[in-house]
Amino acid sequence: MKSSSYMQYGLVHIAAGDLLRAEIAAGSENGKRAKEHMEKGQLVPDEIVVTMVKERLSQPDSQENGWLLDGYPRSLSQATALKKYGFQPDLFILLEVPEDTLVERVVGRRLDPVTGKIYHVKYSPPETDEIAARLTKRFDDTEEKVKLRLKTHHHNVEAVLSLYEDVTVEVNGSVNKEDVFAQIDVALTNLLEQRKSALGSLAA
Repeated sequence: MKSSSYMQYGLVHIAAGDLLRAEIAAGSENGKRAKEHMEKGQLVPDEIVVTMVKERLSQPDSQENGWLLDGYPRSLSQATALKKYGFQPDLFILLEVPEDTLVERVVGRRLDPVTGKIYHVKYSPPETDEIAARLTKRFDDTEEKVKLRLKTHHHNVEAVLSLYEDVTVEVNGSVNKEDVFAQIDVALTNLLEQRKSALGSLAA
């Protein structure tokens, strides 16, 4: 998610995928196990992901400022684990995007290993030939593996939504990113206004 969309609200951005890739880069035992599943286009086992996410959500900055959890939970068991540990989102944002568009977006993305910036060969190409020459592609960003991940996602998403139906907001993710972020900003602003009204009522 665009940094300004959560930074302006003071939220801590926590991406489950980034936590996993950090473990893989570190060569940890959990990282090795995670990589085996990711290479097959499978979801990483819950016992690995849940532990990492729980530890990050428990850190002081997340507790004090609130959090925006990106790419998690992806299954009912993960959502149940969050609830078990006392982590309940006030808002669940569901991005609706056609599958063909998702495949194109993922297969075309590239990483600059020097700056950590994400590019896309079509939608956000690198600024210079020098940057283009050093870009890398994630090992699991192939069409075959993306479609496997999406198949698993579709199987799990309804169960996850059943826990969050009262706080779910659907966002059209097939439009340009500025419009996507505008929709999310409206949802977050409405949530904060509702909280202020509730606090005002209690104070009165």
